[in-house]
Amino acid sequence: MFAAFAVFISVDLLLWLAVPGLPGLMTQFGLAILLSAFSLLLITGLAAIIKRIIAVCFDYFSARQRLQRRLWFIQAKQDQLKRLFYFRTLQINYFNELMRKRLLSANNRQHIQSLSKAIDKELQSIKQQLSKTTYQQLQRDNAQYRDKQDIEALLELQKKIATIV
Repeated sequence: MFAAFAVFISVDLLLWLAVPGLPGLMTQFGLAILLSAFSLLLITGLAAIIKRIIAVCFDYFSARQRLQRRLWFIQAKQDQLKRLFYFRTLQINYFNELMRKRLLSANNRQHIQSLSKAIDKELQSIKQQLSKTTYQQLQRDNAQYRDKQDIEALLELQKKIATIV
């Protein structure tokens, strides 16, 4: 490129000196040198880029890099499995707790039903000793407490019936 600039400066000098024909030829020569300089720069740049791409490709497919990527893959997989294990543990604990509450609720309902039946039997056995209104009130209380699932009230009712006898 510097040679092309030197040729262009000499063309200006020849034009100033008024030499016929030579400045046009020198201009064509300067343009050719400038074009070849840009072509050389472009080819050198492309060659450097291609050389870098080839070097990166060889590095990418090298044994060391393959082993490094494999190690990163295995580490990522282990991290994923740890997270999966943690969340599955949470899920299992949640469903176990839910099942435990359902079973506890079903067990409580069963005990309330059996306690209510026992109170009904006691009421039937002492029906003759009670007035009709007291008997009906105790039966209503039993049904009401059973429907509300109030175990403490049923136990109090059972104690109350036991003290009546």
